[in-house]
Amino acid sequence: MSNRLDGKVALVTAAGQGIGRVFAKAFGLAGAAVVIAERNEEKAAGVSAEIMNAGGEALAVATDVADEGSIAEMIEVVTDEYGRIDVLINNAGIFSTLEMRPFDQIPVEEWERVLRVNLTGPFLCARAVLPAMRKARWGRIINIASGAVRLGRPNYLHYIATKSALMGMSLSMARELGPDNITVNAILPGATFTEIERKTVTPAQKERIIAMQCIPRAEVPEDLVGAVLFLASEASGFVTGQSLNLDGGVTGS
Repeated sequence: MSNRLDGKVALVTAAGQGIGRVFAKAFGLAGAAVVIAERNEEKAAGVSAEIMNAGGEALAVATDVADEGSIAEMIEVVTDEYGRIDVLINNAGIFSTLEMRPFDQIPVEEWERVLRVNLTGPFLCARAVLPAMRKARWGRIINIASGAVRLGRPNYLHYIATKSALMGMSLSMARELGPDNITVNAILPGATFTEIERKTVTPAQKERIIAMQCIPRAEVPEDLVGAVLFLASEASGFVTGQSLNLDGGVTGS
């Protein structure tokens, strides 16, 4: 079996930049029709154009994963266009804009916003794609957690809490959806460097991160693509409920 996704429809949230953009382009190259569910319509359109210019198929849909109504509208557009949804990549999350601070100094409003986007969003999106996946009796849900969970990284408690919860949610959801031939897994990227600015990471901190890895170079989004394509394909049909570390060897199982 291969990691090809010909004839499949893959929905990637927050695919207008960073890791999501790389995932969307990879799915396009693998033969899937790619749905770019992104708040920033200009960025979504740009990624859609990149995919189509490379010979793929893409659809950009303005989506706010924190808004149940916005998700419902996006699902309606996708099902009208394709009649199916085979793969969901829950990639949307708040991180790069967060300030590092002790947990007792995190404003409640910020805490709730991070939970709404990072955890409630994936829950709402997974629930929204279920009818299509159950009808097809085939589906792949991949939740993007974080290797920082394994490290218990301080000063990002809301982020760590949500990404930890995604791991548990993936396992519980996998047990519920196995009878429908729908797999649910999580990946735990390490410190992945993209075009998105991260003010909280200095050059010295970046060097320390790399020094912790078995593979001594900066992690980039392309390092995640092989595992995600595998988990989204027919090749991973008996893999579910897993949380896969993709951090260059910083953490163990």
